[in-house]
Amino acid sequence: MSLAINTTTPEGIVLATDSRQSYRNQKGVSRIGSDAATKLFLINNRVGVAVTGLAFIQEDGILKNISKFIEQFKREADAENLSVKEVAEKLHFIFNKKLKWQEQLKKLPDQIRENFKRQGMEITEMNVEQYGLKFKFKDPFGQIKEGNAAIEGLVLFVAGYNSDGSHEVYNVYVPGEVTKMRDSVQKGLEYGANWLGQTDVVSRIVKGWDPRILNAPFVNEIVKQKGQPEIEKQLNGLEYAINWGAMTLQDAVDFTILVIQTTSAMQRFSDGIQADPGDMPGVGGPVDVLVITPDGPQWIQKKELRIE
Repeated sequence: MSLAINTTTPEGIVLATDSRQSYRNQKGVSRIGSDAATKLFLINNRVGVAVTGLAFIQEDGILKNISKFIEQFKREADAENLSVKEVAEKLHFIFNKKLKWQEQLKKLPDQIRENFKRQGMEITEMNVEQYGLKFKFKDPFGQIKEGNAAIEGLVLFVAGYNSDGSHEVYNVYVPGEVTKMRDSVQKGLEYGANWLGQTDVVSRIVKGWDPRILNAPFVNEIVKQKGQPEIEKQLNGLEYAINWGAMTLQDAVDFTILVIQTTSAMQRFSDGIQADPGDMPGVGGPVDVLVITPDGPQWIQKKELRIE
């Protein structure tokens, strides 16, 4: 997995990622492949991209690193003149074709049924949705439960400045859509922070709650009564009050590094949560930090090749 953080302030935009690259081996076991992966890219002097999710995509029968496709895009797309939105849309188009997720989605129902059968459980209902599955299953004790499954895909940040000095940030979901997160000309979207990847630690720190709380039985009962939007609205009252519009660029750099290093440290000392034990420590290695301002980009921290 990964963790990528974007913090947008009046002085500039900060993008940061960890460097850990993980994968599933032939037995389906998650393993750490590298702590030196590149997940943060400068597309041109105005726009940066951070990548989370899949580490490799198969092309011509060979697994190739995601970074290969980003670098290829920079060479072939006349990237220097692209706006933030154009970079987001073009990368969305490219990775939609490369991932071939529609083919994977067709195979997913049979894979889910076979996997649950091996565990002594029976799928009783399955609905294929646009980007994943919703299903019901009978556990070994005869209880009916609900589940979700989705294609392992990519999520990217695309953040930066347009040629007119305006700034934007987009989340690019593959499979999925392109979603605007920040916009300097749209009131309420100018400044703030958002994160992608293994976000449970940062969500607990900043927002005050982990999205997995919605899986707790007592919360499920309240959701049925009041609806999930209302419950999330009340939970969001726990979020720390951070004045992003008053944050300096140095503070934004400090915040992004703090969040990634704290996540890495917490994963070192834990193994999932009590209600869902066993998790992949997918965040680790050096933290790369890129700052983009209207005057241009600056690498605050960037891995380099070295000899130990």
